[in-house]
Amino acid sequence: MRVGAYGLRGDVQADRKDHGGPDKALYVLDEAEAAHWAAELGEPVPPGRFGENLRVAGLPVDDAEIGERWRVGDQLEVEVTGPRTPCATFGRWLGQDGWVKRFAQHGRPGIYLRVLRPGDVVAGNRVTVVHRPGHGITVARWFAGNDPDDA
Repeated sequence: MRVGAYGLRGDVQADRKDHGGPDKALYVLDEAEAAHWAAELGEPVPPGRFGENLRVAGLPVDDAEIGERWRVGDQLEVEVTGPRTPCATFGRWLGQDGWVKRFAQHGRPGIYLRVLRPGDVVAGNRVTVVHRPGHGITVARWFAGNDPDDA
């Protein structure tokens, strides 16, 4: 599937001002977190269930540094821009009472990516970290505190 500046072709962001745009072109969740939530919810969490565009295995995405760059497959290059902020729409989608608070308290919300170089993505593509800034501000750390000094 083709990925451009606003994400996956055909995956329309209805509200780009508050819930999308180039800095939130793709939402990524790692397989370990999906497994965690499947156990918590007592039901499967198949790819896309949490609204993610990409599901990756073997890469703890919430431990990525903001500004980290990845290559997905042979062409697509992306940059980590920050954590997902769970909202009421997500809570309604899941149909779980207190879902937003519960999801946020876990502290591993998945990440948003900006597309640096468009490309195609298919299941099974390798994800390679091509640049890590080295500042230590991970998505999980930023989500937990939003410390102005980290900015």
